[in-house]
Amino acid sequence: MLLYSTMLDVNDTLTKEKFIQLVIKWNQESQYEENVIPGLVRDGQMNVRYGDDQHWLEIEEYRNGNTVAIRYQKVEENDRIWSSDYVMNFAAGKMHIQLDRSFTGDANDLDQEFSTQHFLTFLIEEGHMQADGDLPVAREPIYIDKNNSKLLAKVIKGESFYQLPVVYVSKNKRGQYPVDVNLLASKLKGVAHVLVQESPNYDEASKELNEHYGALGVYYPNKAVQPKCFWYKDTAAQRKNMLESVIYAVMTYCNSQQVDGAYTWDGVLNAISRDRLESQREEREQAETEKEQVYSEFDDELKTLQERIDSLTQENEALRAENAGLHSKFGEMDKRPVLVMGDEEDLYPGEIKELVLSVLADDLDRGVTKPSRRSEVFSDLIEKNDYQGVYRKKKAEIQRILNNYTIMDAKTRKALQDFGFRIEEDGKHYRLTYFGDDRYNTTVAKTPSDARAGKNIAHYIVREF
Repeated sequence: MLLYSTMLDVNDTLTKEKFIQLVIKWNQESQYEENVIPGLVRDGQMNVRYGDDQHWLEIEEYRNGNTVAIRYQKVEENDRIWSSDYVMNFAAGKMHIQLDRSFTGDANDLDQEFSTQHFLTFLIEEGHMQADGDLPVAREPIYIDKNNSKLLAKVIKGESFYQLPVVYVSKNKRGQYPVDVNLLASKLKGVAHVLVQESPNYDEASKELNEHYGALGVYYPNKAVQPKCFWYKDTAAQRKNMLESVIYAVMTYCNSQQVDGAYTWDGVLNAISRDRLESQREEREQAETEKEQVYSEFDDELKTLQERIDSLTQENEALRAENAGLHSKFGEMDKRPVLVMGDEEDLYPGEIKELVLSVLADDLDRGVTKPSRRSEVFSDLIEKNDYQGVYRKKKAEIQRILNNYTIMDAKTRKALQDFGFRIEEDGKHYRLTYFGDDRYNTTVAKTPSDARAGKNIAHYIVREF
């Protein structure tokens, strides 16, 4: 299972030996003691392996391709196999980093937690990273104000090419960020740029943004992929969910990008094997007078290459077994989704589904011809999706709460808060914000003079929220 993949441009300050030493440093200074290979001391050799069968780091140099490939692998007691690959092409100045997890035996733990390797911090701090266009590859956010707003304008208008996705974070109405922007930038180092709003209004470009009042947007290098927008909700659970959702959106895009075989561990090993075989064939053709000796050496080389192929075959079998397990799980799902979720998220569990079903139910109630294809399909969807009529219940409830509103007493306040409203004082009014989403707010007078004020506010909430 591919967990993480990124392609980066690296400058010429990174030599082969420095590259290898940084990977070893990443392993030896790991905060997880069980990941450290004990006694790993670099002796300058290429094409060498350190560790044992359960826990090893291997270095392979492909001289004809001016490439060094390094794989770190660990097999855990529960049969999970973790593989971290670092492939550096020094001729092109490009590096591919990949984190993989596969399974053997009866392992069936399919949970997925994303984490970028600390190795990227070494590359950034030591100045080996090449800028991505006019944006640095960094582990901190870039703050946008009127002095550098052109960076954001280029992203919005698609005027600049970036190899990595760009994440933009706006402030909410209270001048706060919806997520921990430093944590977000740290988690996405090497896979995305994080731009954050610093001042409320920087220039005309901000007016073209979809992201206002704490919303967060993801803009992709591939213009065929539409930007994603995540709307802000002022609850701890929603903030955590937004952080995880943004990371997932970025990683899903990065992991779907096709990687040239020359930048993969298996690709480098196969290239080395092909070159060795070709070299052996040439030697065999030129050694007519030394046939027996050449044949013997050739047979030994073939044996080594066959062992390498067997190893790669085992890896492929493990991946096939994993895919078979996933297909089996999918095969258990006998229902197909009618709709695909958009960028909007539930304000409360099941909200979007109930909203869609309520529209179908209202259409049926308004007198759709029965029987008809329309009525049969709508009725079937309503029945199979366990429609609860939540919206009708909420409409009745908000009307009950505000029907005779004259003052924000403790009972009314609690009822509104239980309904999902955040209540804040705003001069002579109270500001009501629905589930912390600043797009959905209204005000109610502290002491309304109109006897119908409560009914009017309830009508507005039903219509807009």
